[in-house]
Amino acid sequence: MQSGSQAIKPYLFFDGRCDEALEFYTRTLGAKVEQLFRFKDAPPQGDAPPQEGCGPMTADMAEKVMHACVTIRGTTLLASDGMCQGKPEFKGVSLALETASDAEAEKVFAALGEGGQVQMPMAPTFFSSRFGMVADRFGVSWMITVAPAQPA
Repeated sequence: MQSGSQAIKPYLFFDGRCDEALEFYTRTLGAKVEQLFRFKDAPPQGDAPPQEGCGPMTADMAEKVMHACVTIRGTTLLASDGMCQGKPEFKGVSLALETASDAEAEKVFAALGEGGQVQMPMAPTFFSSRFGMVADRFGVSWMITVAPAQPA
């Protein structure tokens, strides 16, 4: 597995709920926030017009997360509040999380499902002793599996 600038890193936009999401993932998954910049931390643009698609920063946005780098179980995840419009949409993508045991899979699944929606209950499958799909309270879809047993 490659790391650093050559890795593909998911970047999630929580549309105004990034602080809440980071706290939730820290509590439920042991996430570690490695880096966090708020919109107020950005240097002034002077007289330059805002970039296309970027409106002027409002007072409400100053404390919102412009960029965060988070590590969850050895994987880097990037996050932001984006445009802070309050309607995050995570369509066509799921984050896959592999656990070491059935008990851990059940625990993680239940934690992520807190305030979310079960898409497929945890159950044994032909490819894993436990598998389930859940959308967390932010709408991020997760697929939880148990790693296959390694031959002795």
